[in-house]
Amino acid sequence: MTEPTGPDHPTRDAGFGVYVHWPFCASKCPYCDFNSHVRHAPVDEARFLKAFRTEIAHVAARTPGRTVSSIFLGGGTPSLMQPATVAGLLEAIGKAWGVAPGVEVTLEANPTSVEATRFRGYRSAGVNRVSLGVQAMDDASLKQLGRLHSAAEAMAAVAVAAAHFERYSFDLIYARPNQSPAAWRAELEGAIARAAEHLSLYQLTIEPGTPFYGLAAAGKLVPPDDDSARVLYDVTQEVCDRAGLRAYEISNHARAGAESRHNLLYWRYGEYAGIGPGAHGRLVTETGRLGTVTERAPEAWLARVERDGHGIVETETLAPSDQGDEFLMMGLRLREGIDPVRYAALKGRALDPARIADLVGDGLIAASPEGRIAATPAGAPVLNAVVAALAA
Repeated sequence: MTEPTGPDHPTRDAGFGVYVHWPFCASKCPYCDFNSHVRHAPVDEARFLKAFRTEIAHVAARTPGRTVSSIFLGGGTPSLMQPATVAGLLEAIGKAWGVAPGVEVTLEANPTSVEATRFRGYRSAGVNRVSLGVQAMDDASLKQLGRLHSAAEAMAAVAVAAAHFERYSFDLIYARPNQSPAAWRAELEGAIARAAEHLSLYQLTIEPGTPFYGLAAAGKLVPPDDDSARVLYDVTQEVCDRAGLRAYEISNHARAGAESRHNLLYWRYGEYAGIGPGAHGRLVTETGRLGTVTERAPEAWLARVERDGHGIVETETLAPSDQGDEFLMMGLRLREGIDPVRYAALKGRALDPARIADLVGDGLIAASPEGRIAATPAGAPVLNAVVAALAA
């Protein structure tokens, strides 16, 4: 991987990425607490593109000399953008920073037939990987999840993606109400038959403020209990491992070499610029590692950028203790685990060898001969407790 230039830091070799948030959706899913918004009038893409370019230039001025190793267009629903808008975004990023040869450029897409027809345009614009929000493989579950597409449309979109992109992935949500292990096994095996290299598999979580939260509170939606969800998690690991799509991160499964580079950049605690409404970033400057957050509301973000040259509303210099905790929390999600030497460089103190030994003895983490530590299959489902024990 091409390393970025700029201030040195312990995770410098993890790379420099750019995340661009397109905040608009055709509808709001009842389980979603992401920063996504429905607009019934057409979005002024030209005006938003100009604002994106302005914010990219602002962040680039704070991070000169970097080489971009991955670009991720997320949302919301980025596949609602015209291909020309995507091309303009990628052109702006290329002008702002150097771009590594073979850079990974991922676009999140909804698998409706209308959006699938745009895939050729996205490929021409420079996108080389797509991530499809399939979420379920049957119409009844898709209706329950509030999705607009049918299972047939989703599989047609996957086929279109396979025709235009060597690299593609899709998401599924499991631990849905009344989902049995046998049904999930069959659904997952069907998905793997259509997934070339990568699947993102997320347990349904009931987030405060969402319609699902209200339904669950009223007893009208009953997700699996913890024990049942654990059985579904175990089925996920078994089926994917047998098919050669190992979990390189708790919720992401890939064939060897097909891992999402952008995902890895996050979990390895690399640098990334967060561009667009509600985007978060992690930048390393001469004054330290910064956390940035932009204005969430799309129109308010747009007004800020047009007035101030950027939409950043929060900039926090992260204390060493915070950096160490973030590195630990994210890095232990990875099957490869973390290097404790890097943790010590960020945190300012080493992990407690006695706590490591206790967790190894309990079978929750493993230590490699090279000194790395990683969560075991028994430790991954209780990762929050493992991290808390190590960070104490």
